[in-house]
Amino acid sequence: MLFSQDIGIDLGTANTLVFVKGRGIVIREPSVVAVNVSERPAKVVAVGKEAKEMIGRTPGSITAMRPLTDGVIADFDITAEMLRKFIQKALNGTFFAKARVVICIPSGVTEVERRNVHDVAIEAGAKYVSLIEEPMAAAIGAGLPVSDAIGSMVVDIGGGTSEVAVISLGDIVTSCSLRVAGDTFDNAIVQYIRKKYNLLVGDRTAEDIKIKIGSAYQYDGEGKMEVKGRNLVDGLPKTITVTSQEIREALSDSINLILDTIKDTLEKTPPELSADIIDQGIMLTGGGALIRGIDKLISEQTGIPVNIADNPLDCVVDGAGIYLESDVLGKIGKRF
Repeated sequence: MLFSQDIGIDLGTANTLVFVKGRGIVIREPSVVAVNVSERPAKVVAVGKEAKEMIGRTPGSITAMRPLTDGVIADFDITAEMLRKFIQKALNGTFFAKARVVICIPSGVTEVERRNVHDVAIEAGAKYVSLIEEPMAAAIGAGLPVSDAIGSMVVDIGGGTSEVAVISLGDIVTSCSLRVAGDTFDNAIVQYIRKKYNLLVGDRTAEDIKIKIGSAYQYDGEGKMEVKGRNLVDGLPKTITVTSQEIREALSDSINLILDTIKDTLEKTPPELSADIIDQGIMLTGGGALIRGIDKLISEQTGIPVNIADNPLDCVVDGAGIYLESDVLGKIGKRF
């Protein structure tokens, strides 16, 4: 069967990346949609970067929202419309009726959630859909020898979920999907500042703090950052200064949950594969891999070397792209 286009999609809670065979990654946009709720049905007015800029700054009739929560679809129609617009943009308006689409999904989703992802792609115009689990895609994209009889461990910390998996001979031996990830980190910072300083900050501000001074382990050059928000005591704007140490404290509970998941997965791993992991190390992918010192902390807690992928943000969609271009890995994806 001939397809007009082969497309790989990392449909993430925070960002959506689209890979077109022969062209590479052509879309890298926030998974955000702005809708006009005054119309029935609600009308999509913007998607991606344009919609993200509207978060917290829209009139009452327009709502900027994320249609995916914790790696799964929360609003079917809005997700389908977002995906349709991204695909149309990726293909420059070319014919999409016979496209083969590979979509990456969290390993812990239910069969109903899998079906929802498939149906969203069909609603967006695809005729053939294959699903691949995110840790497998991340491992492929990071260059791990997933097809060999060697145990490889990947920890993919995304926006909505953290995926931990041990892979051998082209299949996942053991895995765990934890709905604690980048969004959880942002929320932890919001709650910490609210509790300690009686200051309300938005998610965008929290993400900015995380990127600029967030860490999981003490690092050289730790600094401070001015943060602006609304004083919860008198309702007036207020500026405070937070330190790297404070943000590390805010993130500690969430990061410890990920550490516990890694340890639980290692405990379930067959001894022969555990020996391989000790030799090969643990591979970190996803945006969470960029948290300063998280590799050192995991290595210290597990006693296993930890490596960060060269392009951790792109590993999942890169893996989908490699899958598209390889018949050998055909058994990895789940078809409908």
